[in-house]
Amino acid sequence: MTPQRLKRQLGLFGTVVLGLGSILGSGVFVSIGIGAGIAGPAVLLAIVLAGSLAACNGLNSAQLAASYPVSGGTYEYGYQLLNPVLGFMAGWMFLCAKSASAATAALGLSGYLLGMIQVESHLGQVPLAAILVGAVTLLVLCGIRRTTQVNVLLVSVVLFALFLFVLGGWFLLQYNGWRYFSPFFRSPNEAVEERTVALLHTTALMFVAYTGYARIATLGEEVSRPRWTIPRAMIITLSVSMTLYVVIAFAAIGTVGSDVLAWATNDSMAPLQEAAGRFGFDPVAKIVSVGALAALAGVLINLILGLSRMMLAMARRGDMPEACARINRSGATPYVSVIAVGLVIMALTLVGSVRVTWTFSAFTVLVYYAITNLAAIRLPDHARLYPTWLAWVGLAGCLFLAFWVEPLYWLIGLAMMLAGLLWYWGMNREKAGL
Repeated sequence: MTPQRLKRQLGLFGTVVLGLGSILGSGVFVSIGIGAGIAGPAVLLAIVLAGSLAACNGLNSAQLAASYPVSGGTYEYGYQLLNPVLGFMAGWMFLCAKSASAATAALGLSGYLLGMIQVESHLGQVPLAAILVGAVTLLVLCGIRRTTQVNVLLVSVVLFALFLFVLGGWFLLQYNGWRYFSPFFRSPNEAVEERTVALLHTTALMFVAYTGYARIATLGEEVSRPRWTIPRAMIITLSVSMTLYVVIAFAAIGTVGSDVLAWATNDSMAPLQEAAGRFGFDPVAKIVSVGALAALAGVLINLILGLSRMMLAMARRGDMPEACARINRSGATPYVSVIAVGLVIMALTLVGSVRVTWTFSAFTVLVYYAITNLAAIRLPDHARLYPTWLAWVGLAGCLFLAFWVEPLYWLIGLAMMLAGLLWYWGMNREKAGL
């Protein structure tokens, strides 16, 4: 039986909007605070390093997606260019990483919403996060065209709010001077080795902030003129997001300092809301909060989109239950996969800590992109858009950074890889009728 295919409905503008909607959320409104707590103002350097690696990976993802424009991203590239085990592991690690990222976005969204309505109790953050995941799942069930329209609105709100935040931060920086940028590293008494460890750890975490561009690849089956559209959408999305990250982190640190950002992240999961509250102009702080809500909602929408398309691709090959390959009558939504993904993310919000979910996603997503770059190395010359050395740089960078996160999280990540292999073995036995 021929598998059902999704309609090609996304042009360059819609694809860029989905990419920005996936990136400009947890990275801006949550992870900058996490990074500031580890590296201090040196989080600025980590943002540039992570963005450079993300750009390398993004170009490799773009040429793969242009050649294999189907749902599933690296899962499909692994099967086509490497071998079934690596292909499956790419899909499995994507599901692990992005489900954790989605839980981070949901918890951050809950934190900003409670802060906006001035509810200080932390008891409501986790149940509210689960409710928000349910609401977004229902929206995604409406199809990608409706979801894209919502994304355009959300990204517009986010960009306006971030513009006001940077403007307010710039004026406050004139008053504060450079005092919050010295020392540049978190502790002036740290040895060079300790500073390096903190910087690399933060770079690994900030890398996750850029990986929303993967949505462009995983939605390849729904992009029109993929060989032309996908590379351009990747380049535009990453260029805009890196510029915004640096400018916003600079304004946030200049406003309140890295210590306050780290404290606000741990306390309320809403660091930019705390910084905007210092502007002395309440309307700006409220608009920044609305922007945070829009951004985190956009990330959650796009993560559920990407995760459901990955599950759809894996179900088509028999690596996930067959029911997950079902598409609604209009050919716009893999509805079983969307519901399954929503339930998994709801369960992960029970962790209740953005630091835990974000750090776990860092290791698993770096492994995923290592496989992406390995597939790009094997791309035939006639399909190649960029030189092979770019894929080697991406592969080395991902494998190097993966083990700079805290050991507990990469041990958990390795355990999840083992669980994935057991799942793969079990599904293959089922396919073989054993």
